Amino acid sequence: MTSKILRAAACHVSPVFLSASKTTQKAITLISQASANKANLVVFPETYISAFPIWSAIRAPTENHDLFKRMVQESIYADGPEIETLRATAQKHKIMISIGISEKARWSSATLWNSNLLIGNNGEILNHHRKLQPTFFEKLTWSAGDGNGLKVSNTEYGKIGNLICGENTNPLARYALMAQGEQIHISTWPAAWPTRALRPDVVAQKGKNYDNLAANRTRAAAHCFEAKCFGIINAAFLDDAAIDIVAKGESDEVGVRQTLQLSQRAATMFLDPTGMLKVGFTVDEAGKQSETEYLQDREDILYADLDVEECVEGKQYHDVVGGYQRLDIFDLRVDRSRREPANFVDGARDEKVEF
Repeated sequence: MTSKILRAAACHVSPVFLSASKTTQKAITLISQASANKANLVVFPETYISAFPIWSAIRAPTENHDLFKRMVQESIYADGPEIETLRATAQKHKIMISIGISEKARWSSATLWNSNLLIGNNGEILNHHRKLQPTFFEKLTWSAGDGNGLKVSNTEYGKIGNLICGENTNPLARYALMAQGEQIHISTWPAAWPTRALRPDVVAQKGKNYDNLAANRTRAAAHCFEAKCFGIINAAFLDDAAIDIVAKGESDEVGVRQTLQLSQRAATMFLDPTGMLKVGFTVDEAGKQSETEYLQDREDILYADLDVEECVEGKQYHDVVGGYQRLDIFDLRVDRSRREPANFVDGARDEKVEF
């Protein structure tokens, strides 16, 4: 058990929508800021580089071809220059980075994954996870991932795991991380999740839309309670520039804009190993700390100090991978092999040589 306390910095921020290079530069600025405030881990939202394809929720697929092309162009490789820059930044500041990316495949012109990378404070990639199954309208953009990233990274501050958005609804994926002794769980989310068109003149509609705030917290809190781990809920911020890009050119531009403006915003917060809210803090330009429960309607970095020794007590009551489990009855098999589209064997077969 580590005795080091982790200062986590959760960035409740927007990307520079559909610009990989500018979003990467914004991330570097935020990492430097978090490092100056003595953070050991800085976390970014789901597919922070360089966009979450929210247009697929509210625009017809027949009107999204240009946006998909831009999404492909501004998605990045997991070993590309943007990630190399972030790895150098992690090494420079001796800080861990968790960042969501829309990842491109090298063997296809348009295969994309919703991925998350955990970079160590020495610049090494600790884990590369691809979302197992795109959720709802995400299937129009991303392919299904594999189990290769269902891993917990053993760091000097504790064992860190990650699941992306709707994966936190998957009990088997969550159990796979619990079974590796996860102590700090990162869950990443989009800024909004519209499920219905919203109009300002129909007030009742707003209450009928998906309760993004409650749903995210419920799922993350359930995992923290079951795993007896800390939770970092990190959501993006939706800015006016993103709304403009998504609405522009749509046949119902006014309706799309109104839906995005009225849709409930997701929040960034911390949870303790009982699933309860852990109050964090923000830091202003003068270095003054202010207690903050969560971030929702403005961009900022939320900090919290996490001591994984607090994960021990709850295991007395429910250790769902140990004393509170029946391993003689249940048996979970997890395939963590990386999937490729084909296996190629080059070279001639061994030839028989006659003398």
